[in-house]
Amino acid sequence: QVQLVESGGGLVQAGGSLRLSCSASGNTDCISTMAWYRQAPGKERELVAGITEGGTTNNADSVKGRFTISRDNAKNTLYLQMNSLKPEDTAVYYCNAVCVTWGANRDYFTVREYWGQGTQVTVSS
Repeated sequence: QVQLVESGGGLVQAGGSLRLSCSASGNTDCISTMAWYRQAPGKERELVAGITEGGTTNNADSVKGRFTISRDNAKNTLYLQMNSLKPEDTAVYYCNAVCVTWGANRDYFTVREYWGQGTQVTVSS
């Protein structure tokens, strides 16, 4: 089991910045890819940015050049630096972790996905 706890959300004016953090605990050795998702009222949850265990990143087009995802594997923490925030960035932001566990003989593996409880980000115009 992996537990994820987000922090850092809040209310900010358009053009401002926020830094989200996601602290992972439990069986963190199995974590491979991590990501941030967001869900605005009345909309589906969408991928904001993802990062592999080795540090390769990918951002949604809507946040490229403004948001930066990073992770500190030693601290089991995921970050999202959000700059030049816009009202349309308002959403609940969720931390996601993909956990890969190999069988005893490494002849199979299982994949499980974990989610944090979410943190609200509100950008006022």
